[in-house]
Amino acid sequence: MEIFEKFSFICFGVFIVICSALSANAKVHRHKFADSQLHHCQWNVSWTDLGDQTMATPLKFLFSTKPDIMSPSTVQGQEGTLWWHAHSSWLRATVYGALIIRPKDDESYPFPKPKRETLILLGLGEWWDANSIDVVREATSTGAAPNVSDAYTINGQPGDLYKCSSKETTIDPIESRKTNLLRVINAALNQPLFFKVANHKPIVVGADASYTKPFTTSILMLGPGQTTDVLIRGDQKRLDITWRLEQDQSARNAPFDNTTTTAPSDIDESLFFTISLGLNNCPPNFRKIQCQGPNGTRFTARHEQCLVRAPKELLVVTSSPTWNSKGVTTDFPGTPPVIFDYTVNVSQSLFQPVPGTKLYKLKYGSRVQIVTQDTSIVTPENHPIHLHGYDFYIIAQGFGNFNPKTDTAKFNLVDPPLRNTVGVPVNGWAVIRFVADNPRVWLKHCHMDVHINWGLAMAFLVEN
Repeated sequence: MEIFEKFSFICFGVFIVICSALSANAKVHRHKFADSQLHHCQWNVSWTDLGDQTMATPLKFLFSTKPDIMSPSTVQGQEGTLWWHAHSSWLRATVYGALIIRPKDDESYPFPKPKRETLILLGLGEWWDANSIDVVREATSTGAAPNVSDAYTINGQPGDLYKCSSKETTIDPIESRKTNLLRVINAALNQPLFFKVANHKPIVVGADASYTKPFTTSILMLGPGQTTDVLIRGDQKRLDITWRLEQDQSARNAPFDNTTTTAPSDIDESLFFTISLGLNNCPPNFRKIQCQGPNGTRFTARHEQCLVRAPKELLVVTSSPTWNSKGVTTDFPGTPPVIFDYTVNVSQSLFQPVPGTKLYKLKYGSRVQIVTQDTSIVTPENHPIHLHGYDFYIIAQGFGNFNPKTDTAKFNLVDPPLRNTVGVPVNGWAVIRFVADNPRVWLKHCHMDVHINWGLAMAFLVEN
């Protein structure tokens, strides 16, 4: 793999520009890099990487021109397309960019070298005709769902129908009968997106900076936070790129195949997490205008029955396995506290989550399996679940309630896809496996920003 020194100018240079443009205390998260020196391009700070509330150092203090701080590190086992984004409130609506890791100069792609490469940011983002921070602040104030975006963008352009757009939509000229590599990133805040190239069938060759055995498809579905690399051959008279947005309701996985890797066959930790929306009863001291959710409630979201809260005490959580933080415990449940029929009409008694600041502790080197189950609490929903600090194997997905007696027969341990974000389908489930070999505290959360704002997150403490 290429040395990150070649890449550091992109990382540090771009982030310095961001630093000058953002307000204090903005935080930046970069997908997948697990090296302690690299995960946020930070220095002299704890790298617990728990997102908005837990980065102790404001962005304006994270950078230095000192040579000793700019030391290179090696990126291992990663080639392809990643991205970085703000992890503070809804700054991610506009503060994001690509991280592209190419083969070393003396190495090649595991497919014919493309004539041209094109980066497509599918925000594939979302655009509001307003300050996105004001949008989420209003939703937080009222307890209602936030206003939907006014447009979706490709490489920053919402298209011909919007006055703020350029005169043309995004155009990418390619040569006839030449192969082009498209790097597609869904940078939208809250929407899974479908991407289609008219009259062409892309060949998928990579996902979340991991190569796959090439396969052909007519359409891509990317959850927020996911990346996919595809090859397009200019074999039509005209190349038109079109896309549409829908809520994904399909767990039919594309046949990823990477025969050089296998998922762990034995497991030490078998976890079962439910995820859902929720409704908080209006607190007695709140005014009616602050409780504009259904029937005078406030929207929430949660892992299990726990709505995560991130008090200031989490700021002192460090890489040491002997940390001690008041109010933070390691008793996050590994199985649902309440067993019910997850995908049918659910009793409203389960709508109210329990606030808490809990971690789940993992032994270093343990082989972990996580079943994540969507539920019908309030309403079923698609959830792109992202785990900081790790890649993981997606060994199965399906609809309905996960059944360990029958669904384990569907597990693919030989050539599963390797990603850092998995789409849990509507009223369905997904199973991932990974080895907990990267100690620290790592956040697991829904990559729909509205859901993480509402509390759909938890964290692992991986011991040294």
